[in-house]
Amino acid sequence: MESFFQLKRNNTNIKTEVIAGISSFLATAYIIVVNPTILAQAGMPFSGVLTATVLVAFFSSLMMGLYARNPVLVAPGMGLNAFFTFSAVLGMGISWQVALGAVFWSGIVFLILSVFNIRTLIVRAIPRPLRFAIAAGIGLFITLVGLINAEFIVANPATVIGVGDMTPALLTFLAGLLVTSLMVVHNVKGGILLGILFTTLAAYPLGRWWATDLDPIINWQGVLSSPDFSLLLQLDLVNSFQLAIVPVIFAFVFTDMFDSISTFVGLAEAADLMDEHGEPRNIQRSLTTDAVATTLAGLVGSSPGTAYVESAVGIEAGGRTGLTAVVGGMLFLPFLFLAPLLSMIPAIATAPALVLVGAFMVRPIIKIDWYKMDEAIPAFLAMALIPFTYSITQGIIWGFLSWTALKVATGKRKEVSLALWIIDFFAILALLL
Repeated sequence: MESFFQLKRNNTNIKTEVIAGISSFLATAYIIVVNPTILAQAGMPFSGVLTATVLVAFFSSLMMGLYARNPVLVAPGMGLNAFFTFSAVLGMGISWQVALGAVFWSGIVFLILSVFNIRTLIVRAIPRPLRFAIAAGIGLFITLVGLINAEFIVANPATVIGVGDMTPALLTFLAGLLVTSLMVVHNVKGGILLGILFTTLAAYPLGRWWATDLDPIINWQGVLSSPDFSLLLQLDLVNSFQLAIVPVIFAFVFTDMFDSISTFVGLAEAADLMDEHGEPRNIQRSLTTDAVATTLAGLVGSSPGTAYVESAVGIEAGGRTGLTAVVGGMLFLPFLFLAPLLSMIPAIATAPALVLVGAFMVRPIIKIDWYKMDEAIPAFLAMALIPFTYSITQGIIWGFLSWTALKVATGKRKEVSLALWIIDFFAILALLL
């Protein structure tokens, strides 16, 4: 295990990697329930999607750890599942079987791009200031997700967003944030994981002891449930391979590709997981894994798989090798049978970890030359628009386009590579579609 994962070379050990894997799993485990909830609105059986979600997360994360050897978990992506349900199925009126076929074909396109190393070339075409900004933007996005999960930030008709009421649940989140922060400040090993466990225990009295009018946040729903393989191979490969479905396939390709690329770049920049050429470590194998995850998702019955930004929780806990992804991926498998136990970890328990991860991931912005305005402005737009639009893809699209526009307008056209021009073309196409 030492030689395979090169633990000493990466300044880590088995204990640290296991703790990191558990931490990443706890931060991403919500997808086991959230993904079926969203896809069920497309007419798919909840239990079938739950089984598919676990299978994608397990096999893809395992591949990421053993093949790409990166500490990044892979699972069906948020945003992609929303597009699957609300745009493809409900919006365009296609069946979920055809939509699964589109997911499969988009995965095949990913694999082709990976085999010919085109996706790696795309990564290398991203200007370094934009890489730093994307890392920071993803950090802010993760923080926003955490604050929303804790209901610290809520919708407000007058101001778009606002601060939530000081409820017992919010006080519990703040207590968890304080305790987790203290453990991080004092460099407690596994501090983020301990913070999640502390907040879970602190949340138990909600609705039971503190306020009788509140529903319990932690509900015991039993232990065992049988896996449902009813969605296995239910995709419609024939009807999804039509001209009318091309926009759906393209949307899956573009969104998943740039989500995964920006995730790998952001995590690598924030955690210094770079190779000798200054590129994200094992990027080609990582992107190939992401492509396989999407192809697998279409086969087993889920929206596309993608690398998870919440893996930053495990990375900050010390995860540096593929062993982190292996541990995290294996923890998904029991939930084929133990899904009800997920109710024991409420959203407010992982929220403090997500908030703190944002603080860790904004570090790269000090590498941006904020006085070089033709680079600072695109970097700022990319960083700001990721959380403000609630979309990693929108942030990087406008970062790319503004970078190119300013370089051309200021007479620095030579600084825009051919690969970046191609990226800009597909970015505009994505906006139009």
